[in-house]
Amino acid sequence: MCRVHSQIPAVCSSSGGTVGRILIVDGDASVRGSLRLLLEAGGFEVHVAASPREALERVVKATPDVVLLDAAVSQGPRADFLRELHRRAPMAPVVLLTGAGGVEAQGHRHLPKPIDPQELQRALDALIVPHVGELVGASPTMREIERLVVRLARSPASTVLITGESGTGKNLLASVLHRASRRADEPFMNITCSALPESLLDSELFGHERGAFTDARERKIGLLERAKGGTVFLDEIGEMSPALQGKMLRFIEEKTFRRVGGHEDIRADVRVVAATHRNLEDACRMGTFREDLFYRLAVLTVHVPPLRERTEDIEPLVRSFMNRFAEDFGKRVLDIEPEALARLAAQPWPGNVRQLRNLVERAVLLADDAVLRVRDFRERDRKRPSGSWPLPDEGIDLEELEKDLVRQALVRSRGNRSEAGRLLGLNRDQVRYRIQKFGLE
Repeated sequence: MCRVHSQIPAVCSSSGGTVGRILIVDGDASVRGSLRLLLEAGGFEVHVAASPREALERVVKATPDVVLLDAAVSQGPRADFLRELHRRAPMAPVVLLTGAGGVEAQGHRHLPKPIDPQELQRALDALIVPHVGELVGASPTMREIERLVVRLARSPASTVLITGESGTGKNLLASVLHRASRRADEPFMNITCSALPESLLDSELFGHERGAFTDARERKIGLLERAKGGTVFLDEIGEMSPALQGKMLRFIEEKTFRRVGGHEDIRADVRVVAATHRNLEDACRMGTFREDLFYRLAVLTVHVPPLRERTEDIEPLVRSFMNRFAEDFGKRVLDIEPEALARLAAQPWPGNVRQLRNLVERAVLLADDAVLRVRDFRERDRKRPSGSWPLPDEGIDLEELEKDLVRQALVRSRGNRSEAGRLLGLNRDQVRYRIQKFGLE
């Protein structure tokens, strides 16, 4: 009788944080039961089938991420079953479970019986996208988002739309989608549409030819062209002008574009991941966003809820940030006191995960022992001004003030644009735009 090795540890929740839905197809009840216990202990959702007919019914209902299939089922007259399985679940890879002297089908991974839990773990880690573990959280919502990312990453979809309030982690989700996909070895290019004026955004995305406009002294290759085979992430696409929306729609539908000032079509196989904090359906009704572009982008949508709606995620996020910054700063911070965690969990977090991350970063930096305490988080209020700024009676030159603040942030961060953006409450693209605007290169 073929069985799984006797020990059943929770091995499948590996360091990569793999999650997913598994379908086990095996006529041996003991194998089905042992594998089910093993996988459920590792955090997987498990479905079982004892026959090909039952398996095809389960595939339709369960949409598995991986099928563990007794190799005997795919042999001889049952080969048609394997073809039908692929037809109904084209994105679900099959791992064949082979008995002693069993025949290995070409084109499939296989595991010999009895199943070694460590070998099973390695196989599933390779198939169910290890990068998903970077999406930290314990809530049912995050578990479902992780599952959806697994499926989207492996899908051939050319567009994905990510929605959610500012600071919820849409940029991280886009990055994970890319690195977990078959495009992972190709470029990941990202830009924030709200950070640049229309003419500059047009040139950044599509590139331009020499002489296309006054300052176009040489040809520029845009992000879409540089990202061939990879992914382009368009953050805050709701802020894109109608003219650029039309050009982007043409690119998505035809996979071709023209550089600014160019006359030749350029083809690029690129997945477009777009994100927005705006309600694009409302924007369509108001006439500020193209309805045809919205429906083209929204074929596959991931919504990331605000942090206040998934408070179960606060503690794992805090501990993840705490460990990361402790390592970055060379600090021996090992834990956080329960009272501090309770106070953090009770906050509304209007700035979502980004606000929580910045607060933990400052707390770790200011901590004077191995445990983060309530007082470490209070320091933030004394270090950063709050409320309104008094306007002098004589007034101010707002542009000069902005220029000076950007300059100070760049000096303090030693030219690190990401750090300068953190100090100013801006993202990297917005800092880059102001550097060009004020001539601070």
